[in-house]
Amino acid sequence: MLKKKKTENMDSPENLTGEIDENSPGAEKGPSAEDKLKEELVAANDKYLRLFAEFDNFRRRTSKETVELRQTAGKEIIVALLPVLDDFERAIRSMDNATDVQAVKAGVELIYNKLSNTLAQKGLKPMEALGETFDPDLHEAITNIPAPTDDLKGKVIDEMEKGYYLGDKVARFAKVIVGA
Repeated sequence: MLKKKKTENMDSPENLTGEIDENSPGAEKGPSAEDKLKEELVAANDKYLRLFAEFDNFRRRTSKETVELRQTAGKEIIVALLPVLDDFERAIRSMDNATDVQAVKAGVELIYNKLSNTLAQKGLKPMEALGETFDPDLHEAITNIPAPTDDLKGKVIDEMEKGYYLGDKVARFAKVIVGA
C-alpha cells in the first residue's frame, strides 16, 4: 500500500512538471536556512540584551557600594577619636574651676598623647624633617633663608607644620623653611 501511494504521488500532474507539492509527505525537509539564521539572530539579540542588563545592574550596584563606602570610610577613625573628644570636653569643664595650671597642663598632655596613640594605631606616622635634605616629594617650602652654616644649604632649617605619613603614603606635606 505504501508503494502504491508513492507511485500515485509521482504520477500526479504537479510532480510531472517539476513543481514540489508542499502538502506531499516528502516535501518537509526542516526549517530553511533563512529561518535558522532568524532564530540565531533572535537568540543572539536576547543574549546581548540579557548581558547588557546584567552589566548595567552590576554598574549600578558597584556605584551604589562606592558611594556608601565613601560615606562610611571614616567611621572607624571617628569612633576611635570619640574618647579623645570626650576627654577634651572634660578638660574644658575642669579648666573653669582649676586653680593649678600644672594640673591643667598635665591633663592636656595626657589628651595629646592619647590622640597621638590613637592616630598611630590607625597608621599615622609623623615625618622627620629637621636637618634633612629638602625633598619636594615630602616637603613644602614656605621660604628660603640664608643658611647659618654651609652644611645646612639645601636642608630643612625649621619646620612650620609637621608632615605625616598614612601607611607608606604622604598624608600631609611638611611646611618647612629651607637654607639657601
